[in-house]
Amino acid sequence: MDNGSTFIPAFTILFREGLEALLVIAALAAFMRRADTAHRIAPIYIGAGAAVMASLGMAWVFETYYDGNHNDLIEAGVMLLAAALMFYMSGWLFLRQDPKAWQADLNRLAGQALGAGTVLSLAGIAFLAVFREGAETVLFLHALARTAGGWDGSLFAGLGAAALALVVLFVAMQWLALKLPLRPIFVLTSAFLFLMGLKLVGAAIQEFQEQALVSVHDDGVPSLVSDLGFNGSWEALGAQGAVVLLAVAGLLFVRSRKTEPANRINPAVSR
Repeated sequence: MDNGSTFIPAFTILFREGLEALLVIAALAAFMRRADTAHRIAPIYIGAGAAVMASLGMAWVFETYYDGNHNDLIEAGVMLLAAALMFYMSGWLFLRQDPKAWQADLNRLAGQALGAGTVLSLAGIAFLAVFREGAETVLFLHALARTAGGWDGSLFAGLGAAALALVVLFVAMQWLALKLPLRPIFVLTSAFLFLMGLKLVGAAIQEFQEQALVSVHDDGVPSLVSDLGFNGSWEALGAQGAVVLLAVAGLLFVRSRKTEPANRINPAVSR
């Protein structure tokens, strides 16, 4: 019977699970539009759409062969792959934050500043961002419908309201991106993808911890870490810290390589 009891749970499931994926896709789409490469935005949406279909297929597999239980190791692998792509795109964006350098790329390559590898990375990020949430969303909704006595009107209303809220958020991000200068868009998108990558590393380690493959030590970890949705264990923080150090070292290396030619041309710079 439709008594409205499933509206809030359905809304919460879809909005919560879809929020992170939508933020990633919205950030990438906003960057593409603001950087005058909107004609190359299709791979992002294609990747997201393919992930929706793959999520439905994976949910069917889990429901049919695993009694609705997802595989922690598969999920951890997807998270680590998504994190790697996000770190790659984060660095790519950060190194191209100079509007003059970006415009030079556009002029030199006639609007094709995004190479095939970068386009595939964008599609891959969109796919994995949606896929890692999609299958769980379908399973959660299936469990909700099964315990509530079926797919009633309030459940569909909750899903519709959550979808509308996500669409409004997406449109708002695109509008805001058009109002901001180019450099902040690059820097903010780069920082967001890097933070999301760090969060996925922690989430993957949590999956390993649930399988007792990695130990758990959380004594002394500030509660704020868990409150922000990160893995509140020293194992996860150690892995994330190592990623940060590697990113800083890589950035310093790239910067040093860029300054070497200038120093050769103008020896006075090195004095």
